[in-house]
Amino acid sequence: MKFAPTGIPEVILIEPDVHEDERGFFMETWHERIFDEAGIHARFVQDNYTRSSSATLRGLHYQVEQPQGKLIRVVVGEAFDVAVDLRKTSPTFGHWVGETLSAANKRSIWIPPGFAHGFFVTGDSAELVYRCTDYYARQHERTLRWDDEDVAIDWPLADIGRPVLSAKDAAGARLRDADLYA
Repeated sequence: MKFAPTGIPEVILIEPDVHEDERGFFMETWHERIFDEAGIHARFVQDNYTRSSSATLRGLHYQVEQPQGKLIRVVVGEAFDVAVDLRKTSPTFGHWVGETLSAANKRSIWIPPGFAHGFFVTGDSAELVYRCTDYYARQHERTLRWDDEDVAIDWPLADIGRPVLSAKDAAGARLRDADLYA
C-alpha cells in the first residue's frame, strides 16, 4: 500500500496494491501492522455502509464527544470525499481537503478524529463503506454547513446547482457558530 498525505498532513490518501488477473482482483483494505507502520494507529469498533443517489451530498458530520476517525472507501460508483479540520489549535483549522474516491480507483482515505466529514455523489449513485474508531453517538453528533463561505469547499457541483440534502444537513452550523475541538 502507498500512503500519501493530503493538503492536511493528518488526512491520508491510501492506494492499495491491487492484484488483478482474468478472474478479477484482490486487495487488502486494512492491515493493522502496515497502517501502524504508516503512522495510522487505529482501533476500529464500527463499520458503516451507505448508498446514495446522484447529486446527494451528505455531511459535514462530526461528534463533539466520542470523535470518530474514519477509513473510507467507495465500493460502487464515485464520490468526492471531504474532510474539514475542526481542531481550534491546529495550524490547518478551518481548512478542507477533498479527494475523488471510486470503485474504479479503489483508493481509501483516512480522516482522523477532530475533523468533519462529508461526501458528494458525482455519478449515478455511490456506495461507501467506512470503519470508525468510536461508536456513533447521536447526542454528540453535529453538522457543519456544507456551503459555509468561511470554509469555502469547492464541491464539484457542475451544472446541478444545489445538491440533494437531508433537512439536518441543510441546517448545519456555520464554522463561526459550530461546536469545535480544542
